[in-house]
Amino acid sequence: MPSRHAATLLARNTILSFGILAFGIALLWLLVQRIGLPTIAAAAVAFVIASSVHYPFGRGWVFRGTDRHVASGFICFQINSVIGQVIKIALFAALIRWTPINYLAPCVVVSLFAGLSVFLLNVIRNFRWLYIGAQELA
Repeated sequence: MPSRHAATLLARNTILSFGILAFGIALLWLLVQRIGLPTIAAAAVAFVIASSVHYPFGRGWVFRGTDRHVASGFICFQINSVIGQVIKIALFAALIRWTPINYLAPCVVVSLFAGLSVFLLNVIRNFRWLYIGAQELA
């Protein structure tokens, strides 16, 4: 994957993902502190909502020009996100259970691992950018 095209995709995805991560953390805090949901349930809800918000921005900016239909791309994106959600929730639950750190810190740590996994799945399986010879991004 070491190419200018791949680096551009990764850079754009990283910028977008940090914004979505901030949104997800704020949502997690709201669900736990203001609404009173249990931490793990709130994390699952926040991760799903953040993932859904991520798709239209990722499609329009990170993977712009894709031939993938919007609906099938969203379904594939959500399937890939489920894999990321499993990684996030499992690591999040482990860190919450076995460490004394605040619940917001593990959210950042696990999002880095899961986010990269979901990005790679979308590059390869969903938008197939590295296999279909996509044009270099401007």
